[in-house]
Amino acid sequence: MQNTRTMLRPANPAGNSEKQPARSFVHVLAETSDKLAGVCSMLEERFAVAGERLDAEAKLSRVPSAIVIRADLRDIDNIAAIKKRAGHLAKAGKRIFLLEHSSHVSISQAYALGATLVLPGTIDRSRLLAALSDPADPSSVSSSGPARSDNAVEAAATAIASMFTAVTLGQPLDVDGTKAVGRQIADRITERGLSEWLTTVRRHHEGTYQHCLLVTGVVIDFGLSLGVGSTDLERLYSAAMFHDVGKARIPLAILDKPGRLDAEERALIETHPAAGYEFLKGHDHISPEILDAVRHHHEYLDGSGYPDALCAESIGDIVRILTISDIFAALIEHRHYKPTMPRAEAYDVLCGMNGKLEKALVHSFKQVALTR
Repeated sequence: MQNTRTMLRPANPAGNSEKQPARSFVHVLAETSDKLAGVCSMLEERFAVAGERLDAEAKLSRVPSAIVIRADLRDIDNIAAIKKRAGHLAKAGKRIFLLEHSSHVSISQAYALGATLVLPGTIDRSRLLAALSDPADPSSVSSSGPARSDNAVEAAATAIASMFTAVTLGQPLDVDGTKAVGRQIADRITERGLSEWLTTVRRHHEGTYQHCLLVTGVVIDFGLSLGVGSTDLERLYSAAMFHDVGKARIPLAILDKPGRLDAEERALIETHPAAGYEFLKGHDHISPEILDAVRHHHEYLDGSGYPDALCAESIGDIVRILTISDIFAALIEHRHYKPTMPRAEAYDVLCGMNGKLEKALVHSFKQVALTR
């Protein structure tokens, strides 16, 4: 197979005189011919597809609606080849990275290279087609050309991925940078509302990274609905950005496992609040309130939570708000192996957690869950 593979199917394959609708153009990049052929074959029935190997000289000049990259980001040559195409990548509204050898470091690297969506693990044709075919996607290319990149969403995804990488590699965290991204999200939700944020995040991100972004959006809107001041709002979105950083110590195979966890896996998952707290406590500019929220966002008023089995009087306001937001986000997030729970149904679940959550806050959360 040649280094460059181009497959552009005709718009009128059967000789039909009727004008057929134009098909979206997808550009595929891969590190080997076999991987390139595999991705192209998944897409060519539905899209106009052109493909190139990463080690080939870039030849295509047409702007695609989406770029799909299948490469091992542990290989510095692959990273260098993708960087050479940075200008071309930036023009595409969707930049989907397929990572078979998935890790927190590889996912962070993909976002640093400009990914708008990272699909880790086994290549799933249905997930890839769904990501490429969403007609309501604001990043889709219109007749006037490619949409602008969604800076708030991409910056937030990069910040979350970078946090996980810092934990994995034992490097210092960019606390101020992460808080700045939180402010961007707050500005975005103030301007456009919560529903738009939830829809955009669920469309572009998967698994644990999606969850962190959803929680941040929900807690910001909850804080705005409660009328908290700017200082408390910063505490809330900072706590939300940081709250699951301890999950960087847990393999992605467990974090994103479809189906029920066994007892050993559940016990490992339950170590993440304390792990996040231990990592963050040595950093400057992280207040005691934020550290408390990171450690205790899985505590319940009745003492049935973890890691410290706190009871009502020991659980602060920021923790109470974050816990409600965290549960709600987990219920409504999109996973490829289960349907997304409607927001009204998720709110009913919160209402049914008698004795665990502050009743007055759950009541106040109703407008965030249903109407904002």
